[in-house]
Formats: sequence, C-alpha cells, structure tokens
Amino acid sequence: MERSLVLIKPDAVQRGLAGAIISRLEQRGLKIVAMKMLRMDKALAERHYAIHKDKPFFKDLVDFITSSPIIATVFEGGRSVEIIRQSMGATDPLKAAAGSIRCALGLDMQQNLVHGSDSVENAAKEISIFFKPEEIMNYTKDMDKWI
Repeated sequence: MERSLVLIKPDAVQRGLAGAIISRLEQRGLKIVAMKMLRMDKALAERHYAIHKDKPFFKDLVDFITSSPIIATVFEGGRSVEIIRQSMGATDPLKAAAGSIRCALGLDMQQNLVHGSDSVENAAKEISIFFKPEEIMNYTKDMDKWI
C-alpha cells in the first residue's frame, strides 16, 4: 500500500469542488486516511514548495496557496501516487487528459485545483509536513471492516 498527499487548493475550495475531487479519487479505489482543512501560512507554504524556491514562479505559488483555506488529505491504496497523478492530469488544464480533474475543472496553470505527490518518497516527506503520525488512520488496522 502506498500513501500520497493531496492538497485541494484555494481555487477548488472557493469554487465548492472539494467533494467532487475527493469523490473522483475515492471512485478510483483510494481510501482517505487523513484529512484537515487549514489556512497555510507563508512558512508552511515555503516549506512545502521548497523544491521550487529558486524558480521565478515561487512567490506566486506561495501567495496563491496562502490566499485562502485548503484541504490537506492523505489517500492510501495500491499505486496511489500513480493513480492520483493520472486522475489530476497535467498541470496546465489545456494539456490535461480528457476526463482528468484539471481538464474538466481547472482554469489555468495556477488555478489547477489540486496538488498530488509526485513519488512515494516525496509523498512521505510531504505528508509529514501536514500530518503528525497519530493523525493518520491505518485502514488495514483501524478500518478493517471496510476491506
């Protein structure tokens, strides 16, 4: 089983699309094992986007993700990173595959609704930024009636 972080970004929360995004991922067989709504502060945003700190769009990323509340989630399932990335589609909604979240609902490169970890290794790092270990359910243990 893999875990992946999914951030439902300010544009999705503002447009009332959080439920649709979560539903699409659940329909792909993934299970939510952690979720919280929060307003990211600048320090948290800079830590999350540290890989982009030297890129010209870094400030815009930080400004956008801190502009209003987000929903941080952890999904678990076989090949969760790959399934989430495929479900999200390309960053640019105009280049995203038909049927993907970003193709169907995204507006532009910045307002692309959702972030998903790009590897199992990065997922572990990103999850630890947003969640304490005790905040994450183990569905094979805690939710065994669901399996």
